[in-house]
Amino acid sequence: MAEGIVLHWKRFGRTSALALALMVLGGGWAAAGPLKIAFVDTGNTGRSISAETIARIYALSHDVDARFISRGVNVNPYFVRVEGYAQMLWAQRGVDLSAHEAQQLIVQDVTHSDLILALSSEHKAHIIEMFPQAAGKTFTIAEYAGNGAHDVADAWQQPLPVYENMLAELNAMVPRVVDKAVAAAAQKAKP
Repeated sequence: MAEGIVLHWKRFGRTSALALALMVLGGGWAAAGPLKIAFVDTGNTGRSISAETIARIYALSHDVDARFISRGVNVNPYFVRVEGYAQMLWAQRGVDLSAHEAQQLIVQDVTHSDLILALSSEHKAHIIEMFPQAAGKTFTIAEYAGNGAHDVADAWQQPLPVYENMLAELNAMVPRVVDKAVAAAAQKAKP
């Protein structure tokens, strides 16, 4: 599935059909700008940047008006590049993540995000502890996707198959969470 999504990786300089429809219908969501989703893991070098990348590709290929960021709750300032196997797997799919630098989750990220998706229950708890105002909009990605209390396994320093499984799992969940978030935002925008 990743190959199919990656093939649609293009930049469009146009307003999405959903945003236009919401503007025509007078929806408040479109007036407030695109939906904003943050993906958060530990160091922002594997899972969260992969989730962000999948979300960007999916949104572009499905004309979804949304913006995405990825962050970490404990970024190591000496290790800010995408993990080797993750970078290799994305390169095989035509996506170059070599310019990515890990970023720490900060209050502005929380304030400006409509939805914060943690890659594990530990990340979710840490986010809410650091930023209590995030409580109502922070979920694990599996929880939001309807997969229960399941964490996306950390592939850090694991063999290649663990990275492949992580990407496959995110490929299955990220489109569902983007669609769900867009539907929820559209529902909120209804008068």
